[in-house]
Amino acid sequence: MTNNRRLFLKKLGLTGAAAAITPMAFANEPNIKSFLQRNSAFQEGSPIKLGLIGAGIMGVEDMTTALRHPNVEIVAVCDLYKGRQEAAKQRWGDHLFLTSDYKELLKRKDIDAVLIGTPDHWHKQISIDALGAGKHVYCEKPMVHSVKEGAEVIEAWKKSGKIMQIGSQGVSSLGNEKAKELLAAGAIGDIVYAEGFWARHSPEGAWQYNVPADGNEKTVDWKKFISNTTDRPWDPLRFFRWRNYLDYGTGMSGDLFVHLFSSLHFITNSLGPTKISSMGGLRYWKDGREVPDVLLGTFDYPDSPQHPGFNLSLRCNFVDGTSGTTYLRIVGTKGSMDVKWEEVVVKMNSNAEDDDPFLKEQAKLRGETEGRAKILPPRETTYAAEKNYKGAHYDHFANFFNAIRTGGTVAEDPVFGFRAAAPALLCNDSYFQNKFINWDPKNMKLI
Repeated sequence: MTNNRRLFLKKLGLTGAAAAITPMAFANEPNIKSFLQRNSAFQEGSPIKLGLIGAGIMGVEDMTTALRHPNVEIVAVCDLYKGRQEAAKQRWGDHLFLTSDYKELLKRKDIDAVLIGTPDHWHKQISIDALGAGKHVYCEKPMVHSVKEGAEVIEAWKKSGKIMQIGSQGVSSLGNEKAKELLAAGAIGDIVYAEGFWARHSPEGAWQYNVPADGNEKTVDWKKFISNTTDRPWDPLRFFRWRNYLDYGTGMSGDLFVHLFSSLHFITNSLGPTKISSMGGLRYWKDGREVPDVLLGTFDYPDSPQHPGFNLSLRCNFVDGTSGTTYLRIVGTKGSMDVKWEEVVVKMNSNAEDDDPFLKEQAKLRGETEGRAKILPPRETTYAAEKNYKGAHYDHFANFFNAIRTGGTVAEDPVFGFRAAAPALLCNDSYFQNKFINWDPKNMKLI
């Protein structure tokens, strides 16, 4: 919004504002590239000891990334499948305390923080119990399984005085940070529209995960897994491919739209949309799943102190024959930005008159003739991370550990995390209830 950008420019100063959009504003080449660097210093400080709750795909990825940081070590792992417990010991050492009961892990005084990589339906309760046990918490997205759970987690976090980070890693990326800076500096004018796309075309990408040969009722604590939801007989697909079922997962929107919401809200400072609608269908992966494999969402963002009103369109496709594409595009009155975690491509429309045949013809009718070639500003500028960039996931954990050591804040606390999760979860409600959903993003309540 214009007044916000003026405030940003005033704080930054004219020289800093120019630097924010350099080399875009001053280059003579039609396509140029600038490299992004990680400039912020992270505190290495005292050791941080971690416990992992949920050692599946993302739990292992999270812990592996966390352990790349200095003075961070793992001491305990909890998982309901004994095969993952044994795999954790082989991966990280025989010293690990292994359990199927997360409360046993939370009792340990040698654990400073826990990483929660469980299915979505356990995020709320484990987060609340971990905060109550005096642990710092890193919880995978979406923060909660349903909108009604958000207030409880936020209250527990505020009461605990502990650090809690939600795991949409892109929020800490170089790409998002540069896009936020460029938007505030007025590089593309005022935002009017945004769109995001997340596409895949593979069995694993569509959540047809491997079911291990030894995955049975003797090696899996099924009763614990379903203890907070519908009672059902043992079903290996529901346990190992949980994202396909509404009792445990949150569908394409909760798993992937939430990343796009997180990035968009970080870049624009938005609190979220007020109107939500979606449609889609099960087009290809007809394997008994309860959620669509193609989903479209549309969202209305109102005028606010943070930004002018704009519309958002999100798409997710697990039947993409192009092999998959992921991006967030923000369109403004002067240009657009294609935002990825390690790259931002700014496209300007200032050359439209030079390229448009109709405008050229009109210029001739006015008696104007083509003169000598003009030096034009670039049509496209790419800001890309350098090859040695450690990645958004690494930086998200650096953000978390830095806050623990300094008593600071994180990029994605539970309030931010819930404001990103809520419209994603409500997208499911719109799809299954076949209606528009109205949301109050400021007070975080259904209307």
